Amino acid sequence: MKHHFLPTRLHPRSKGFSLLEVLISVAILSIGLLGLAGLQATGMRSNHSAYLRSQATLLAYDIVDRMRANRTAALNNSYSLDFGAPPATPAKNCAAANCEAAELAAYDLHDWFQNFTATLPSSDGEIQLNAGVVTVTVQWDETWTRIESVANDNGTDPITRQFVMSTQL
Repeated sequence: MKHHFLPTRLHPRSKGFSLLEVLISVAILSIGLLGLAGLQATGMRSNHSAYLRSQATLLAYDIVDRMRANRTAALNNSYSLDFGAPPATPAKNCAAANCEAAELAAYDLHDWFQNFTATLPSSDGEIQLNAGVVTVTVQWDETWTRIESVANDNGTDPITRQFVMSTQL
């Protein structure tokens, strides 16, 4: 009985992968991993954006709570603040000494402004009082969250976000 063995490459039922199949598999895997990396980057941008919104909310509630604690000065418009006009440095450090209502308002406003400019990028704020209703606006820059391929202006215009809160004192 004679056995004739064919070389493996000529065998009709060859097993294993060819180099082309491996290259195609690697290309598909690479595209999938790039997609996952893009999703991760988008998720991180969204997460940081949500963090900034949360901080803006906390800061707005902080100044409203300070105004409620010092209601007399708040109703006398001592907490008024306009965009682009940072509050002056207070004459007295009310954290270390007793203060009058107006002095406490100046200290609160300065301390609050320092907190949100340290927390939010390129931030500004506004506090308006009208008939006992206070409106607090916190504004910050989120240009870094821009997706360049979607931007029509090549990333030159800032993306400004605002949190606005109105409440009765």
